[in-house]
Amino acid sequence: MEFHNCILVWSATVRKEMRTNKKGIEIVKHFEGFRSRPYRCSAGIPTIGWGSCYRTDGTRVAMDDPQVSKDEAEELLVFGLRTAENAVARLVGVPLTANAFSSLCSFTFNVGSSRLRSSTLRSRLNRKDYYKASLEFPKWRRGGGVILPGLVRRRVAERELFLLPDDPT
Repeated sequence: MEFHNCILVWSATVRKEMRTNKKGIEIVKHFEGFRSRPYRCSAGIPTIGWGSCYRTDGTRVAMDDPQVSKDEAEELLVFGLRTAENAVARLVGVPLTANAFSSLCSFTFNVGSSRLRSSTLRSRLNRKDYYKASLEFPKWRRGGGVILPGLVRRRVAERELFLLPDDPT
């Protein structure tokens, strides 16, 4: 059976109102980890909390920014996920399950909307080739030009969520 024949889909109008589900947020938190002080991620970008590169006012995180509490980091995460959700809704023109949408939001939170926009993952997805699109996740395993085991594991988790049918409840 072809993957696209078994995927449960949402209408495009519902997708635009979707939010990252609990499974998607768990992937982000697990692989980003929490750090209260600014640090440079593997790509050299100043980051804080659960992988946030931007403050809620839209300014970039700087290395001399003050530390954040878990509550503040949660606000930054929500802000970053809203940005990723808006990008996925804008760039993906095919129906998605809640799990596929959340997987793409985790991916976009990590690599950025410009990388999603130019990706083969997106182009295959927009041609409704869901299965071949899912095969693109493992290709995004480099940080700073180096294959990172954490990114390999993250892409596996994102792909599994992308392929996972939504719970019927």
